[in-house]
This record gives sequence, C-alpha cells and structure tokens, in this order.
Amino acid sequence: MLSIIQAAGWPIWPLILCSVLALALILERCVQLQSAKIMPAHILAQTIEASQRGVPLPEMIQALDKAGAMGPVLASGLRCLHDNPKASGEDIQASMQMAGRLATQGLERYLPALATIASAAPLLGLLGTVVGMIDIFGAHTAANNQPALLAQGISVALYNTAFGLVVAIPSLMFWRYFRAVVDRHVLAMEVAAETFARHLSRLRA
Repeated sequence: MLSIIQAAGWPIWPLILCSVLALALILERCVQLQSAKIMPAHILAQTIEASQRGVPLPEMIQALDKAGAMGPVLASGLRCLHDNPKASGEDIQASMQMAGRLATQGLERYLPALATIASAAPLLGLLGTVVGMIDIFGAHTAANNQPALLAQGISVALYNTAFGLVVAIPSLMFWRYFRAVVDRHVLAMEVAAETFARHLSRLRA
C-alpha cells in the first residue's frame, strides 16, 4: 500500500484525506440513523396513552424531549398545550412543525459533506491525472527521454484516477442510501406528528 501511495505522488494525499473523512461520516450516519434512535418503539402510543387524562407534567415532557428525534416533536406539542391550554390546533401544529424541521435538519447532518466528497473525489483524481500527464510530457522533453520519468508520470495519472473513483463511488452510493433513509424517517415522523396533533386537538376540546 505504501508503495502505491509513493507511486501515486503528492496528489493522492487529498484523496486519502477524503477517504478517511468519508468513512468517518458513513460510520457516524450508520449509527445515528438507526430506527431506534429516530423513533423509539411505541413512542407515539405511549405518549398518547400518557396524555389521555390531560397534559403530562413538565418533568415527563422534558424526558420525552430526549427520546430520539421524534421525542422533541411530540414534546413541542405537549409544551405548547401546557403553556397555553387554550392554544388552537393551528398553534399546536405550528409548534410541532418547527420542531419537525429541526429534527429533519439533524437527520440530514453531514449528508452535504458526504455529497461534496462524492463530487470532489473524481475531480481530485483528475487533478492527479493532469499532474501525471505533465510529468509524462516533461519526461519526453527531458534529456535522453528518461524512461523512469515516463513511468512515474503514468503511475501518478493512473493511480490517482483509480483512487478518485474508489473514493467517489462508495461515497455516492452511501449518500443516496442515507437520503432514502432520511426521507423514510421524515415521512414516518410527519405521519406520527399529524396523528398526535389531532389527538391534542381533541384533548384541548
């Protein structure tokens, strides 16, 4: 591996940095986008059951606020009704929508960075290719047309092109996968929030 890095020349180092960063982002998103961390099991049913007889105590709302990404959305509706028992259904929905947007932003965290790596890695590989081609032309114009310089230029060009694609393709695939996972979670959260908002409207009445 070290010999490959040496053969690829200095343009390989930005790609290595991108690969390490992409791997860290992928692992982080794999952990944070687990269903149990987004919508803990039965959280909606348990919250509806707990609020059947009225708005829960602030301590329970604070505990709900820490229950995954969905918890703060449900807690925002309860908090709105707790602070203003006469709050309209529109007020409750507006409060939950704001919390939902913040939760969505948290789900999309680091995805733009992963998309940037997927887009930039081929360009960095192309940069290495250009550097290698410059070395090749330099070898042709050098005295005695040195074969070692020609081989080095070819190595730089090919290794960087290949490594750029090796970094870009998995990054793009995982970015698309995480986008689909986030969209699925956001849809489930929207359905749950709408159900809970209707429940709170009936509770207010």
